[in-house]
Amino acid sequence: MAVVIVALAPGCTRPAPSPSPPAAPSPSAPASPASPAPDSAPATTPRGPGLVVLTDVDPRIRTDIRYAGAHNFVGRPVAGYAEPLCLLTRRAAEALRRVQDAALARGRSLKVYDCYRPQRAADDFVGWARQPGEQRMKAEFYPRVAKSKLFDEGYIGAPTAHSRGSTLDLTLVDVPTPTQPPYAPGQPLVSCTAPRGQRFADNGVDMGTGFDCFDPLAHTDSPRVSGVARDNRRLLRQLMTDGGFVNYDREWWHYRYRDEPWPDTYFDLPVARSSAEPAGG
Repeated sequence: MAVVIVALAPGCTRPAPSPSPPAAPSPSAPASPASPAPDSAPATTPRGPGLVVLTDVDPRIRTDIRYAGAHNFVGRPVAGYAEPLCLLTRRAAEALRRVQDAALARGRSLKVYDCYRPQRAADDFVGWARQPGEQRMKAEFYPRVAKSKLFDEGYIGAPTAHSRGSTLDLTLVDVPTPTQPPYAPGQPLVSCTAPRGQRFADNGVDMGTGFDCFDPLAHTDSPRVSGVARDNRRLLRQLMTDGGFVNYDREWWHYRYRDEPWPDTYFDLPVARSSAEPAGG
């Protein structure tokens, strides 16, 4: 049975301060590159996080759960991703359904890359980052950053706000949505900073970089991103902000539900339907 980890220090996997941080450390504050210390007293709780499968709440939202497969910055399925599902707290999932309504009114749909992420997955990222020779996906995901700098520059850390169940990574796609070519492990890699049409053929709209691009170009308001890509980032932020979500300014794809029900608790249930409640409550 998975346990619930109550951590003393909140943080995102790749954190940055919010524009108006509260007095206490925010969920976007820089995180330590280690799991909670033993003396932080991991504990169990009789209540679960109340996760639901997003597509049960709104089947109109597309999914492309990258950490359940090989097309991600570690190049393999990540620990804890038993099934390619988006799990969210019910409160966040219902808010996202309202965002989807607004997106469809603009001729777009949401597509999620990652949602709830178990603590064991964050620990897996930390373990990977400590293996200097494991860099099979560098050419696509962090071509201009040394792996040894991923902690110092805030790209990797633990715990992560995703483990609280109300944070997700997403983009916009056109409606109708183009087919996305499958990723084949071992295929030639192209930098996530390359122009659209050269980098991986994601079926999302042009956001100026690929997903999980460890590069300043992925900062939401990067001055080097202009034209259509800038407009698409602004539209995604407008839709998500109006829906009650807060952007992490160093990743155009990363949003946390402002009224999250578990702001201080990190869960370790696997990403699997067995971890979710029925959509109808």
